[in-house]
Amino acid sequence: MKRTILGLLVLGSLALAQADGAKLYAQCAGCHQATGQGLPGAFPPLAGHVSEVLNLKGGREYLILVLLNGLQGPIEVKGMKYNGAMPAYGQLKDEEIAALLNHISTAWGDDKKVKGFKPFTADEVKALRSKKLTPQQVLEERKKIGLK
Repeated sequence: MKRTILGLLVLGSLALAQADGAKLYAQCAGCHQATGQGLPGAFPPLAGHVSEVLNLKGGREYLILVLLNGLQGPIEVKGMKYNGAMPAYGQLKDEEIAALLNHISTAWGDDKKVKGFKPFTADEVKALRSKKLTPQQVLEERKKIGLK
């Protein structure tokens, strides 16, 4: 009985220690909106676009790089052109970036549109953190995976 209670306490503590992607997304919602739809012509949508990115070879890595390093320059999402700057969120911990990416991948059903979707992990983020890029270099990475 004591082991069971101890186990439950440990599991509960681990759950509390995990980053909350939905709460972290509050920093993003000002631009991308709570619905993930963005603001046409100003801030691109995430809903529906994240699955497009994740279905591309290198898409997972690209999304991590965007959060770590930011993005700047002209892009096109769902036929609409945008030319702005997204700030880097490299100050967030690896597990927080993974949690945020998991939120934007699942909140609007994008994960259901990705064959074999796997949640992002802190280890994936950690592996790319040392790849320091400027926001303009992240834009070049976007082009390399086939996005405008």
